[in-house]
Amino acid sequence: MRNEQRINRRTFFRNCAVAAAGVKSGFAAVQGAAVSESATRKGQPQRNVVLLISDDQGRDECGCYGNEKIQTPNLDGLAAEGVRFTSAFATCASCSASRSVILTGLFNHTNGQYGLEHATHHFRMFDWVKSLPALLKGNGYVTGVVGKLHVGPQESFAFDFVAPGRELWGNRNVYQMAKYAGEFFERDRSKPFFLLVGYSDPHRAAKGFANDREYPGIKKVTYSPGDVIVPYFLPDCEEARKELADQYQAVSRMDQGAGLVIEELKKSGRYDETLIVYMSDNGIPFPGAKTTLYDPGVRLPMIVKSPTVSKAGLVNDAMVSYADMTPTILDWTQTPLPAYPLHGKSFLGILGEENPAGWDRVFVSHTFHEITMYYPTRGIRTRRFKYLNNLFPELEFPPASDLYASLSWQAILRREDGMMGKRSIKQYLHREREELYDLSKDTEELRNVATDPSYAPVLEEMRREVVGFRQKTNDPWLILLNYER
Repeated sequence: MRNEQRINRRTFFRNCAVAAAGVKSGFAAVQGAAVSESATRKGQPQRNVVLLISDDQGRDECGCYGNEKIQTPNLDGLAAEGVRFTSAFATCASCSASRSVILTGLFNHTNGQYGLEHATHHFRMFDWVKSLPALLKGNGYVTGVVGKLHVGPQESFAFDFVAPGRELWGNRNVYQMAKYAGEFFERDRSKPFFLLVGYSDPHRAAKGFANDREYPGIKKVTYSPGDVIVPYFLPDCEEARKELADQYQAVSRMDQGAGLVIEELKKSGRYDETLIVYMSDNGIPFPGAKTTLYDPGVRLPMIVKSPTVSKAGLVNDAMVSYADMTPTILDWTQTPLPAYPLHGKSFLGILGEENPAGWDRVFVSHTFHEITMYYPTRGIRTRRFKYLNNLFPELEFPPASDLYASLSWQAILRREDGMMGKRSIKQYLHREREELYDLSKDTEELRNVATDPSYAPVLEEMRREVVGFRQKTNDPWLILLNYER
């Protein structure tokens, strides 16, 4: 797109507002298929759900995903009993936006949760969007949330049970969180339930990772900076190692909390009727992961324990999207779909498989993190390729405020070699309009082959797929195509 053809920022936002207003009418016209009978039939096993969401945990920060340095015995145990997904992808790497997709089955550029929900950022989903707990309540479910929700508006998430926040210490008092979960499991045993447990660990705190206090009922697990595994997108320096050690500690605390919730569920006698899902909202809070659509930001841990899968310790390589979570839970609970099409599909039927056919691509979409962090990108990830379309490449990529203030990023800025691990600072901050990576040769997404003539057919095909995805999901930013030749 030539400079003289680019619309100014004010016109762009006005046009986006007009386009977003039309999303509702485009979706409401299509009626979703209803699933047969209510899950509350007497005499039938209750199909309950416990959804555990950690905050800023990467796929490699789990023993069962190959990290021999970190202690996560409870998550490892859940994986040993259930199904561990190797290729689960968030649709974006920002907390609120990612959680909105998990809890609606709609990409956040469709549901309106363009960025963070809290404070001055104040992004909210559209009123017409039906949240997962709202749909389940309509099917006779008791719904509850313990800890972090981080999506709005509140009216769309009218849980029956909300744990008091004061005692949760910013959703890090994981022992108390488990006790509240135990209370919820006993709340109304005549009905099936859905419980969301949202941890703040291992998200950064104001300074550090909230490791500066004792947590009741929790064993403190500490790590030496010399023992951590430094990922390729960070420099192997003192600051990064210290912060990774602190991150590991927060992960181990959260792991204990997840184990305590499962223990409470077993005490209630409802474990064998409950679908348990563990996942993280986005990648680790370090530059090169969180807020980026590179794999460290969006390829994440996901473990599912289903009463209907008899074989334990399965490893499933299906490429599943977080947009698939709501359809899967609706499928499990036999809950009718909303009156508009969802963007994902249920993976319930492939839980017992290792390499199911037809699960070989996911789409990604990022627009905002904080209100000041505008960097819209749309893309696709297949087994072999990743394609990213940066809609405003003239902008500098904006680091999140907590990442910018981190010891790791400040150390990177001081480096004389201009590198942040294997990627240069310049490459990280200044992106090309199109990025194409051949993951069969470049798993670390360092060599952009978008301008390589030998990849021209792949580039063209992926362009078409992404445009089709954006059309299907009513992306308001499609208006930009009117200003391109």
